Order: sequence, then structure tokens, then C-alpha cells
Amino acid sequence: MNTTLALVILIVYFGVLIAVSFYTARGADTNTFFTANRQSPWWLVAFGMIGTSLSGVTFISVPGAVGKIGFSYFQVVLGYIVGYFVIGSVLMPLYYRLNLISIYGYLEKRFGFWSYKTGAGFFLLSRTVGSAVRLYVATGVLQLALFNSLGIPFGVSVLITIALIWIYTFKGGVKTIIVTDTLQTLFLVTAVILTIILISRELGLSFSGLVQTVNDSSMSKIFFWDGNDSKNFFKQFISGAFIAIVMTGLDQDLMQKNLTCKNIGEAQKNMFWFTVTLVFVNFMFLSLGVLLYVFAQREGIPIPERTDDLYPLLALNHLGLVVAITFLLGITAATYASADSALTALTTSFCVDFMNVEKRPEAERSRIKHIVHIGFSLLFYVVIIVFRQLNSKEVITAVFDIAGYTYGPLLGLYAFGIFSKRPVIDRVVPFICLASPVLTYIINENSAAWFGGYQFGFERLLLNGLITFLGLLAVSKPVREEKPIAV
Repeated sequence: MNTTLALVILIVYFGVLIAVSFYTARGADTNTFFTANRQSPWWLVAFGMIGTSLSGVTFISVPGAVGKIGFSYFQVVLGYIVGYFVIGSVLMPLYYRLNLISIYGYLEKRFGFWSYKTGAGFFLLSRTVGSAVRLYVATGVLQLALFNSLGIPFGVSVLITIALIWIYTFKGGVKTIIVTDTLQTLFLVTAVILTIILISRELGLSFSGLVQTVNDSSMSKIFFWDGNDSKNFFKQFISGAFIAIVMTGLDQDLMQKNLTCKNIGEAQKNMFWFTVTLVFVNFMFLSLGVLLYVFAQREGIPIPERTDDLYPLLALNHLGLVVAITFLLGITAATYASADSALTALTTSFCVDFMNVEKRPEAERSRIKHIVHIGFSLLFYVVIIVFRQLNSKEVITAVFDIAGYTYGPLLGLYAFGIFSKRPVIDRVVPFICLASPVLTYIINENSAAWFGGYQFGFERLLLNGLITFLGLLAVSKPVREEKPIAV
């Protein structure tokens, strides 16, 4: 792809985002940054959440992984439906009833100070690592498409990428994010649809031929029933449900957008339509993966060792200018829609959960918010550089590996809080939540030897949550029944 053209596309793209940010940030204060003054239309939130949920990881890794795991990932997506139902019917009514800014405020009301800080801390760890990984994916693509030819090293590319996010989020916060993420979701969905259409033309396929090609491919197998296979349906479906619950319903990033709706009714409508659209879009990404492999095989193009590189390789070098432009816009939109909201959510959580900004005057709240916002931007940079040195797996697998260990304690905390009324010894909770991922890792590493060849997949998350739940049960006390006062 021509370097000048790529540069022009990105300049125009970010120019539009920055213009939107100036418009939405007019008259903004910290309440606007954290809650968008709770005036967001549900349909705008629903569509924008698609881009936040998918990210650059889905855009690249899901199509690339089709060659190794087929459509087995769709089993996880089907599990999402159950998870989103739980979010809409159980968690969101709870958050609205308590009128929360940070969803981790629930833990303080239910358990106490240390449980609250522990839950918020695990979110900060989980989302910082996960979002930095997603941003790493896009930066790598932009490096290939643009920055290498300009002689800009990867470290500087990362700084530029993060700086652009900071510029259009620092003032309007979540109010800006809801609008820019909607715009970026439009680019993302348009990109995958156009890529499917154009690659089908390259292969000489009509719509029915496209459907037939995907259906006939051995890579389109969805369901796997071998109990010892990490792709087993029940493992993936159940894991998908819990992944949705923790990575959406227990995640400040996604829930912060839902909490900007005017009321619980509109927020639930948002969740329903978000679910329907997300399932459909994920199926399109998997279908695109089959087409990419079919095209590479027909043209005799070697499949990259890292399957994450397949889509960028073909889009930027073999499928023509329109696909290259579409891909560049799509990967940029997907990644920035995820990373910008994560930066805002991390800033919100730290300010509310650790700095107690609600109790401070507006001028001080604004100053703290700016400092924290810059701090997390710099932290993103450090994590991306470290991950570049350490990562050796497909990125989507790495992200879920991380999530299985860091989101598990949150799952256990909320499950115990909602399904049990027993009080716990609050000061012990941090130790339980730290021990749970360690025990999960030990069990995971020895599962084949201990359990007759059984290997954990995404269900590590469920195991982690269960260990946390049992630990909380062990340090809990029976509910005291109030005795009537004798007259």
C-alpha cells in the first residue's frame, strides 16, 4: 500500500475523531467524563459497544485462527448470549438501583473496604493488560502499513498511537467515546463486509457460491464433542457465558457505557440489540477467515507462521487497493474503539475507586482526572513494549489466557455477593483473591496428569471463580437473624 495514501487516510480519520471530540466536549466537566450526564441514547450505546467488544484482536486473530481451530470459537460466541442475558437481567438492574459510577462500588456496599479495593484492583490489572495487548495488535499493523516505510521505530509508533487516543478523550471522556466508538464501529463493520465482498469477487464467487465455499470447507466445523479436546462444545459454551459476564458485566469499560443510558429500560434494550449484532458480526469474521485461507491456497501464498499476520499480509499486499484501504480503516477503528474506552474506564475507576474524587471540589476532580489519564496512557506504553518482547502465541489466545487468571476473582466476588447473603471477613478477601489465580495456574499445568488427560481451555476462568467463591465461603459467617425485642 502506498505510504502517502496510508498517511492521508490516517490523518483524515483522526482529524474526524478529534473534531467529534471537540464538539462533544463542549461544556464538559468530570461528570461528563465519567457518566456522560446519563443522557446517552440506548441505540447509540449499543452500536458503539460492538467496536469496543471486538477490538483489533478480533479483527486480526479470529480470521487467522480459523486455519487452526476452525469455527470452534463460535461455540464461545453462542455462550456469550447466555452471559449477556445474565448481565441484562441481574447485573445491570443492580448497578442502576445503586446509582453507581464505578460498578466496583457494589463490593464495598456488600462486603467492605478491602473487597472493594481488591475488585477494582483486579479490573485495573485485567483491563490494562488486555487493552494494551489489543493496542499492540493495531500498532503492529500500522507499523507494517506505514511507519516502517517512514523509518519510525516501533516504540515511537506506540507513543504516537497512544497520544492520538489521549488527545480526543482527555476532555469529553465517555461522552466523546460513545460517539466516536459508534463512528468507529461503522468503519469496522463496513470494512469486514467490503472485504468479504471483494475477496469473493477475486475468487469468482456469487453470494450462493460464497455460502457454499464456507459451508464446504473443513475449516467451518463449529461443534466439537471430544471431552479431552480444549475445543469441546460444553467447555467453550460455558466459558463463553462466563467470559461475557466478567469481561462485559463485571468490567467498568463496557458497563460505564451502559450506565450512561437514561434508565434501566433503555440500558436493557441496548444490551439486547448489542447481543444480536455481536453474534452476527463474529460469524462474519469467521467466514472471512475461510475466504482468506482459500484465496492464499489458490494463489500459492505461504501461510505465515503467526496466523495473526495472514489478514494483514493479504489485505495490504495481494487483494488490491480498495481492500488495503478498507483493512487499514477497519483495524484502526477496531483497535481505537477498544483502547479509547479502556483508557477512559481505567481513569474513571482509579479516580472513583482509589482517589475518591466524588467527595472533592470540581477543580480538584479535574486536576486528578488529567493526571490519572496521562498516567494510564504511559502505562499502556510500557505494557505494549513488554508484551512485544514476551508474546509467542496468537494474540487472542494470549488475551483469554490473561483474562482467565485476572477476571476469575471478580467472578467469584460478584457470584458470592449476589447468590449468598453471608458476610465475610473483609480483610482476608485480598489474600483469597490473590491465591485463587495461583491455585488455578497450578491445577491448569497439572490437569492432564491429575485428571486423566483432561486439559483446561477457556474454562480456567470458571475454575478461578469457583476457587474464589469457596474461599469466601470458608471465611464467611452465618447471617444473623434479628430477634424481636421483648415488650
